[in-house]
Amino acid sequence: MLDRSPVRTGSGAARALRDTVAFARDVERLGYHRFWVSEHHSVPGVAGSAPTVLAAAVAAATSRIRVGTGGVMLPNHRPLVVAEQFGVLEALYPGRIDMGLGRSVGFTGGVRDALGHGKEAADDFGAQVRELLGFFTGEHAYPGVHAYPAEGLRVPPFLLATGSGADLAAELGLPLVIAPVRGERALVEAVTRYRDGFRPSGWASEPYVVVSSAIAVADSAAAARRLLVSEAWATVYSRSHGVFPPLSPPAEVLALPMTDRERKRLEETLDGQISGTQAEVGDRLGELVAATAADEVLATTAAYDQSARLDSFAALRAAIS
Repeated sequence: MLDRSPVRTGSGAARALRDTVAFARDVERLGYHRFWVSEHHSVPGVAGSAPTVLAAAVAAATSRIRVGTGGVMLPNHRPLVVAEQFGVLEALYPGRIDMGLGRSVGFTGGVRDALGHGKEAADDFGAQVRELLGFFTGEHAYPGVHAYPAEGLRVPPFLLATGSGADLAAELGLPLVIAPVRGERALVEAVTRYRDGFRPSGWASEPYVVVSSAIAVADSAAAARRLLVSEAWATVYSRSHGVFPPLSPPAEVLALPMTDRERKRLEETLDGQISGTQAEVGDRLGELVAATAADEVLATTAAYDQSARLDSFAALRAAIS
């Protein structure tokens, strides 16, 4: 599962981060395989701005579940520093760390200026990934430089991608994490290209696909869809206002005076996610896995109600058992 450490109205960032660590312990008890955290900057509704730091806290609070990033946005950082950070994590928690890597840059011009990297930094993502991996193998262009303690360690890399990003994962021979942001047909096409173009590497001998989606399970389809309303609205709001706000209760969201365009976008966002009863979600995931031959599903549910979110993940675990 992926947790973005969402901030909820009436609470704050410190509480959101503590909730992430506590939720990692909960899903570990449920038997989940991975727990990933994300990177966002200057987003009032998301507290997860330093994923390797948060991953360390999660790993320290758990004992079995794999912990990683979904992902570190490599254009924002120097590859040497990222290698060192994951080297420290792997040294402290051997065999439990995943290195998910993305190519997004800052959401606004001001954020990009503060990070010191413009939009063009994303154009060099492939070279950045190669340089990062080279610090683990010792094969890089910097004589006398050693990324201690990363050099010689094997931290599994995953490439977060949409569309053409799948081609880069195939070229580099890396596991792919992909979401159906442009619909299932585009998703299947991207995964097919990835499998067809995959070049075995020292990191993966064969293609490995992780399909990501927002997922909610409840006693009724309406209740499950309602769990996804808070984050779906925050996403829609961010498109119109440039700010991803803290999550509000679903009832408050649905009572807002939305424009026709906003309400349409909200419904479209919800329609693109997976929700329903345990049986319905189990069937839907079965269809998705069959269509993509996915090796794993990465689920995220940023519900306002924390208890309902945990119930949803317990039901999801039962649905796929």
